[in-house]
Amino acid sequence: MKCEAQPKASRADESDLTIAIRLPNWLGDTVMAVPALQAIASASPRTRVVAVGPWARLLAGQGLAETCVEYPRSWSGRIRSADTVAALRPDVAVVLPNSFEAALSAWYWRAGRRIGFDTQGRGRLLTDRLPLPCPRQHQIDEYLALAAPLDAPPLTRRPSLSIAAMGDLGDRARALLDEIGVRERPVAGMHLGAAFGPSKLWPADRIAALCAGLRARGVTPVLLGPPTDAPIEQDVQAGLSAPVPSLIGRDTPELMPGVLAALDVLVSGDTGTAHLAAALGVRTVTLFGPTDPDLSSPRGDSAVIVGAAPCAPCFYAHCPIDHICMRAIGVEQVLDAVLVRLFKRGDLIEMGGSVLPRELSAPGELSVGASLIEMGGSVLSLHPHTPPPLPGPGSGGDELRSARDLPVPGGQP
Repeated sequence: MKCEAQPKASRADESDLTIAIRLPNWLGDTVMAVPALQAIASASPRTRVVAVGPWARLLAGQGLAETCVEYPRSWSGRIRSADTVAALRPDVAVVLPNSFEAALSAWYWRAGRRIGFDTQGRGRLLTDRLPLPCPRQHQIDEYLALAAPLDAPPLTRRPSLSIAAMGDLGDRARALLDEIGVRERPVAGMHLGAAFGPSKLWPADRIAALCAGLRARGVTPVLLGPPTDAPIEQDVQAGLSAPVPSLIGRDTPELMPGVLAALDVLVSGDTGTAHLAAALGVRTVTLFGPTDPDLSSPRGDSAVIVGAAPCAPCFYAHCPIDHICMRAIGVEQVLDAVLVRLFKRGDLIEMGGSVLPRELSAPGELSVGASLIEMGGSVLSLHPHTPPPLPGPGSGGDELRSARDLPVPGGQP
């Protein structure tokens, strides 16, 4: 599979390098690997980059690699893919996943130089063995560390993908939304599931309440997810007075980038869908519970809300108790974050029910509060006490008490 509309020049002499990059298996991790690919592809204009992974097709046309090789889940398919890469005679292999199998594949490709983290007993398969960072870093930064041995400094730490490079996906997605009756903006996507496991799921009754609150304010909610999310969809619809539009089972992996790019905001758990949306420039509100936003939060126009629990982050796929962390995230908390992203005046940050201008906040994390919300790179605690009200936008000292007081389309209350 070709990854660029205008492929790079062919290897002119033996000084040109072919670098095979073993991509992560998960969608979100693949998106977080984009800055590392950008750094490697830009380090030398004569470098030929081969991207190998289950989501390699996502990189087509993005200027990140000349050749994309998909990496199937089945072993027979993986062997065929490995043979395809070996035939390209890579000089260097950069192994982004930490698994033994990923390093073994690089060895099978017969790459003379194999770069990866020295973990899971795979050090003998690597020529450049980097120590796994301790403490662990954000996944984007760890992938960039694997580009450093190639003298490939970071160009950015924020993944970016172009929907325009994905052919007619945008038009097809808009036609699909029109088919289910989504014609009024703004549109808020509600991604229901998580491939990681049910521990990342926000309760269905709260998703329903959020949809109702958004619809009352002129925002069109749309349910998103694979066919396996149909039971969650049923629970959400059952909690609504009238059904909301749904693309459950219809936003296929191929079409998903186009659907996300057509949204004005996305609400999601810690999923690959949230990372993809942020990389496409879509505003996101991401809910964290069992996982750590310091390691995997989306970077972009993104708000991150963390449910407080003494056991979090546990990284369990299945919660053994009562899902305390995700239940700690309230509907109004998420509603405020969505409305701020859609209707923010200047640059507003919601804290404890009041809206504060960004210039009153300092970058970094405040120590007080149960949850965290990240906006534009600053992580702030949601303070449990309401700060003094600030003057509102009107004359006479009107108070802007929360993001729910922000204006909505058509002047609706």
